[in-house]
Amino acid sequence: MKQILETIIKNIVEKPDEAIITEKEEADRTVFEVKVAESDMGRVIGKQGKVANSIRTLMKALNGKTSKKISIEFLD
Repeated sequence: MKQILETIIKNIVEKPDEAIITEKEEADRTVFEVKVAESDMGRVIGKQGKVANSIRTLMKALNGKTSKKISIEFLD
């Protein structure tokens, strides 16, 4: 899942080498923390958060019916 998210993020941003994605396992969910260059943050979030919501929806759909939920956080 991390590789898929990484591919999506790196294709959106202008500085893919500065995109960092960390995965944290919690008891009932997996949290992906996405950190990109400050100039690319607007591209990843999009107007009114539409791009970020689309990424979250896509990742949740790819997760399927596993017992763990997926959460994506975009860090400054």
